[in-house]
Amino acid sequence: MSIPILKRGIPMLAILLAVSSAPAADRANDFSVTDEQVRALGIELIALDKQGRKAGQGSGIRYPAVVVLPPRQQRVVSAPVAGLVTQVLIEENQTVQVGTPLLVLSSPELGRLQLAVVQAANRARLAKKTAARERTLFGEGIIAERRVVEADTAASDSRAEFTQATAALRLAGLSELEVARVADASVLHDELTITARSAGTVIGVDVKPGRRVTEIEPLLRIARLDELWIDVQVPSAEAAQWPPGSKLTVTGDLAAEVLSVSPLADNAQRVLLRARLVSNTTNLRPGEFVQVDLPVAAANAWQVPLSALARDGNQAYVFVRVDDRFKATPVEVLANTGQRATVKGELVAGQRIAATGVISLKAAWLQVGGGEDK
Repeated sequence: MSIPILKRGIPMLAILLAVSSAPAADRANDFSVTDEQVRALGIELIALDKQGRKAGQGSGIRYPAVVVLPPRQQRVVSAPVAGLVTQVLIEENQTVQVGTPLLVLSSPELGRLQLAVVQAANRARLAKKTAARERTLFGEGIIAERRVVEADTAASDSRAEFTQATAALRLAGLSELEVARVADASVLHDELTITARSAGTVIGVDVKPGRRVTEIEPLLRIARLDELWIDVQVPSAEAAQWPPGSKLTVTGDLAAEVLSVSPLADNAQRVLLRARLVSNTTNLRPGEFVQVDLPVAAANAWQVPLSALARDGNQAYVFVRVDDRFKATPVEVLANTGQRATVKGELVAGQRIAATGVISLKAAWLQVGGGEDK
């Protein structure tokens, strides 16, 4: 039988109220709806081979994701000594190489470190000469061996102090050549030029000229963008479908591989899925939002609009158009996100399903199944 055509002045609610209480098992799964009735009800039909794609053919569940920078790909440049920033020589988004000057720092503490090197170098030279003289006197039988041992010990201690002082100066940012000049010729520097110790892109400058900074205070951040991750929030109940090693498709035909799935869920019962981009990342930036297709490892799985699903109890259905009839086809909902759902059922490429108006179709189906003819 067919459902009646809606006449002008008859509200849509008339169909919705004509619902039978007959159980699903006692109802026929197909019912007649003419093309004219389809138009009157405002039902939109879509074809599975156009709007819905089989999961095994490269489609999947689509989720939003954010591009993140791996911790090992970024470096924070901190102030090696306290001082005053006098110049900033770079700007954000600039590419730098190893040795590129970044900023200039004026620091009284730098003077104290240089002074410690000069004093340690003088003591080391004096201790070395003293030890040599003591060995000469001992060889001539003038002094006891104990004095030679004491002089050698003092020379060893002086060398250790010198090594420590020069290490502190190198840690402050001076090169080996500059440290040698301080130690040999007492050439002191009033300012310190901080240079890049790794190549990358400047992703943040945290100071301006004229600002006083403390030791180890962050000055700027440099990152290598040749490797990026993406973070995806997925329902915890579905996370097991994408174990580490699973392949994902990212906006722009990029590929990614799952690295890990968080063992903890948030208040919305979602878990964090982290993946590494394995294709060219030139056009992506940390913090950018992208769309990710997560494959569904199930045979005969399809993507359909969420509006195409009707439920009767715990069972979900889609209405498949066959000639001038609709067939209520049971499906299993594997996952859903946004306005799309991934379902598994006896569907065939090219079949047309109702994408809108399913409430009216459900009412008509239940009415027909109940044996009523209105």
